[in-house]
Amino acid sequence: MSRATLFPDSGDPKRSAVEIAAAVREGRTTAAAIARDTLTRILAYDEVQPQVWIARFSDAGVLEAASEVDRRMAAGEALPLAGVTFAIKDNIDVRGLPTTAGCPEFAYWPERSAAVVERLLYAGAVVIGKTNLDQFATGLNGTRSPHGSPCCVFNRSYISGGSSSGSAVAVAAGLVPVALGSDTAGSGRVPAAFNNLIGLKPSKGRWSTRGLVPACRSLDCISLLANDVADARLVDGVLTAPDAEDDYSRILPDRTLGTRIGVPLPGQRRWFGDGQSPALYEAAICGARTAGFEIVQIDLDFLDHAAALLYQGPWVAERTAAIGPFLRDRPDAGHSVVRTIVQSGYGISAVDAFRGHYALQRYIGLAERMWSAVDALLLPTAPTIYRTCEMLAEPMALNSNLGAYTNFVNLLDMSALAVPAGFRANGTGFGVTLIAAAGADRALLAMADQLRDVALPAPPPPLDLEGVMETVQLAVVGAHLRGMPLHWQLTSRHARFVGVAKTAQVYRLYAIADSIPPKPALVYSGSGATIEVEIFELEVSAFGSFVVDVPAPLAIGSITLEDGSVVKGFVAEPRATDGAEEITSYGGWRAFVASRAAV
Repeated sequence: MSRATLFPDSGDPKRSAVEIAAAVREGRTTAAAIARDTLTRILAYDEVQPQVWIARFSDAGVLEAASEVDRRMAAGEALPLAGVTFAIKDNIDVRGLPTTAGCPEFAYWPERSAAVVERLLYAGAVVIGKTNLDQFATGLNGTRSPHGSPCCVFNRSYISGGSSSGSAVAVAAGLVPVALGSDTAGSGRVPAAFNNLIGLKPSKGRWSTRGLVPACRSLDCISLLANDVADARLVDGVLTAPDAEDDYSRILPDRTLGTRIGVPLPGQRRWFGDGQSPALYEAAICGARTAGFEIVQIDLDFLDHAAALLYQGPWVAERTAAIGPFLRDRPDAGHSVVRTIVQSGYGISAVDAFRGHYALQRYIGLAERMWSAVDALLLPTAPTIYRTCEMLAEPMALNSNLGAYTNFVNLLDMSALAVPAGFRANGTGFGVTLIAAAGADRALLAMADQLRDVALPAPPPPLDLEGVMETVQLAVVGAHLRGMPLHWQLTSRHARFVGVAKTAQVYRLYAIADSIPPKPALVYSGSGATIEVEIFELEVSAFGSFVVDVPAPLAIGSITLEDGSVVKGFVAEPRATDGAEEITSYGGWRAFVASRAAV
């Protein structure tokens, strides 16, 4: 089967774990048939992203395992995950495959599978193989691997997010319905956001971490990447159980949640230059309000201070305790960025560690007080996304930006559920995360169901199977409008008309004096009126050539639209208003030109 046939448009409809298990149990299909379909999909997608997998079982081995599930079903076993294929991040042990944590020199063959893998197999699931990751689960971007960098499934110029990069891509591309990841600082949530997935980060100790290569052992959680909440709920039901072999395993009573959702004060919302994330976040807040939740703006500044402890405090030394000796003894091994991070832990003293714990205890107390004011938080999962080339050029700072809303969660013993919340113009996913105190896992799943019922995100764009052409949306306000004298500068560059829009109510419009042909100047004033614009979409190269031709005192900057989104558009230097006539009251250049023509 060709790749085009297997993934038409956005891909064949993805079958959920719930649907697969029900169909196998009811005899409408077999686990072997599901496995064959999975292997066919993987073969086709390998042409697009061969970086997804580090190791896989042979096709014959997968089909034999699936046939064994069919035999168990025929024998009358009740299997909640009958025939569900799944992938596993390669820092989680699977008997029969090496565990490398993304470092070939570290590889070992485990004698048994991790506890979570044993539970999934016992429930009738079929393991396919091990997925790529940021080496030693150190990173939130997906580029720190000797096996290549998985990319966002909707635009392969952009990062997949990490460190559970391969697991996220495997699910988002429709290869498997669910995959295991891990999450210490957001590694199971950030890639979920970029690839339009559910990312369940359970409470610490809820799922066993026996068989997980530790990053920060006191904080590590095994996480889940899935397409929908129902699948996350199904897998959580299978994996939630105490494990006497895991020192960090614990039994937590289910915590119920009310309807008060906390969001940051406007001044505490950080986007790192992303022009589209703010509007997508506001839309998610509006959806929560429509669903009946009370939105409470609260001071969350202390969460940033808590998050700083993870990579700027003594918890770096916990990573050093986990893999520092290996990297010290193998100077030829390890990704350069990962090695730099891990080696920095050797400079942290026991005194630093105690001071860090004292600071963390203070923040834990503040979090407890916060939970008396709100029941859950609704935060952006990640503030922005980057191209792979950008991440490789500035690996430390940009990776740090990605964790702005995730790094504190495990430190403060919280549960979290990342959910899709729309798409940027470049096709990459934006997500929000519901966060609550430990033990609220089931309540967060129920809360996500309520949000989904009233605020369904837009349908996902097609999978990027051939390479997406990068485009830019441009707002024009005057001589480049359709039918105006300079519109040819857009048509000659094959610009696509998107639609008519209005700016936010913070601009004023002026008719520039002595301009040939006549042109307006759109000036930000902080107050003013909505001004009509037309939005066009150009390829990046065409946009660049267009910008070169823009004459002073005009320039291309960023324009905020009425709905809060930001696009590129015409702005003006202050001198553009010298001798100019203010025409803001007309609401747009076209109306002004029409009024002059009528005289």
